[in-house]
Amino acid sequence: MITENGTVVALKDDRVWVQTIRQSACESCSARSGCGQRVLASATGGRANQVLVENTVRAQVGDEVTIGIDEQALLGASLIVYALPLLLMVLASIVGHQLSGGSDPGAILGAVVGLLSGFLLSRRMQARKEGQFEPRLLRVNRIVSEACT
Repeated sequence: MITENGTVVALKDDRVWVQTIRQSACESCSARSGCGQRVLASATGGRANQVLVENTVRAQVGDEVTIGIDEQALLGASLIVYALPLLLMVLASIVGHQLSGGSDPGAILGAVVGLLSGFLLSRRMQARKEGQFEPRLLRVNRIVSEACT
């Protein structure tokens, strides 16, 4: 389970908007010098993200919460969103090249058709698995304040 801490910023019916600040683990990573994630994290400047999740733990506005997503769900969603359109683009490009007698315009047209088909198929697959790829609200983090005596 991949987890992230955030703050509930709004309620919407039976869901809550959770705001997280993108944290970078780059400082403790041994591969930081050759990693693209570090470049992305520095480019975004640690911007805040808001995620709408089902309120399964009765969180209120201002609560510090932990949200999480299963690694397999993240991997599956990544394959559907990224790999499927690219795979269909390459295959359709090859087919377009062959059907057009080896011309480049045929390969380009095939690639465009394959990529668009991949996006549409990806969207349909995501709709069928609605909720499976969404993060979940795991718990409200209780902050114990120290009282001065």
